[in-house]
Amino acid sequence: MSKLILAMNVSIDGYVDDLAGTLVMGPPGPKVFDFWTTTVRDQAAAIYGRHMYELMRYWDEDRPEWDAPLRAFADAWRKLPKWVVSRTLTEVGSNTTLISGDIAAQVRDLKTRIEGTISVSGPELAGLMTGLGLIDEYHLVMRPFVLGQGKPFFHTVPPSLRLISSARIDDDTLHLVYAPD
Repeated sequence: MSKLILAMNVSIDGYVDDLAGTLVMGPPGPKVFDFWTTTVRDQAAAIYGRHMYELMRYWDEDRPEWDAPLRAFADAWRKLPKWVVSRTLTEVGSNTTLISGDIAAQVRDLKTRIEGTISVSGPELAGLMTGLGLIDEYHLVMRPFVLGQGKPFFHTVPPSLRLISSARIDDDTLHLVYAPD
């Protein structure tokens, strides 16, 4: 059985790193980028909301300006089996499956069939998964920005949480891991 985690960059005032489709916090530093590459490489699968999946499709095709770390992330992301929850998409890219209909049943099925960690990305999808009691851990990568607006990390009422671990990724960024109480 797998562990379902919600892992995203978050500002210190609780918003995810996306405002109107732009990365407001800017690109992460090398240590944070390496953290995400390792995280993606170690995951068994990922479940995306439509909007987050569309943002991540950036990694589908090589770009001439990419350096070795960017290529390494893209390679890890492309190899990762992905599912996308959407009522509007009719097609998805390679190594990706569309989820529609009974989302809860399909995600529970994935949890029983896949060994390892399955990440959930996208604040609205995370709210749905939290409401269904499917999230096993919340991984907040806290970056030193105050956005003041946008999509909150906890899109719905926040669950009661307990801190499992904390680690410094670089001089300004923390990785906080919480579990539901």
